[in-house]
Amino acid sequence: MALRLVQVNFKARDDSALGRFWAEALGWGVSSEGPGVTNLEPEGFAWPDPAGFYIDVVTVPDPETVKYRVHLDLASTSAAHQAELVARLKELGATPADVGQGDVPWTVLADPEGNVFCVLEPREIYRDTGPIAAVVVDCADPRAMARFWGQAVDLTVHEVSDDHARLRSAKGVGPYLEFLHTTPGVQTVWNRVHFDLLPDPVDGQEAEVARLRALGATAADVGQGEVSWKVLADPEGNQFCVLGRG
Repeated sequence: MALRLVQVNFKARDDSALGRFWAEALGWGVSSEGPGVTNLEPEGFAWPDPAGFYIDVVTVPDPETVKYRVHLDLASTSAAHQAELVARLKELGATPADVGQGDVPWTVLADPEGNVFCVLEPREIYRDTGPIAAVVVDCADPRAMARFWGQAVDLTVHEVSDDHARLRSAKGVGPYLEFLHTTPGVQTVWNRVHFDLLPDPVDGQEAEVARLRALGATAADVGQGEVSWKVLADPEGNQFCVLGRG
């Protein structure tokens, strides 16, 4: 039995508009499983291809009220490519963002709904990730997060320190999962960007939830009601979903 990080889920005011932005930004395809949900997938992959990584955008009624603890880093292949990508993203509706980054070689932008993301300068480590280099999570203790997520999901720990941890699929595909030391504060509302995990086989959902709880995850209520997925939170309160049969 295995559990893998299969996608990130964006909460949005307008899933269709935000989905179009990210599809054009990444060069991905767009579909919809129903009203209020926009599904994005890389060209050449179909859910749930184990080599693929996906994004779901879901409309919710509540406004943005909290600093995001999860963001995307986008990869570039050269200085020229980075500049071209930033210019194209601005044309699509992204705006410059100041999160106190100072003078850095990457560019910080916000998507049309205010989700902050970074366009990185060329880095060799991200040469084979595709357009998303990493999913980055602010946390208090990168070492503890690496321990939990390294055991929770089919991920290999590549680097870990007091300031930063980097993990990636054991198959060496898709973006990295990174934990960056910050002072995120007490988690009082649910994240607007979260992870979705897929059991293999999908019928193993109940056993995987029990295993995750034994590792330190806790049940979370984000108003989901009766649904086929299970909502949990990691030891620092970041919510995630364990998918089941829909």
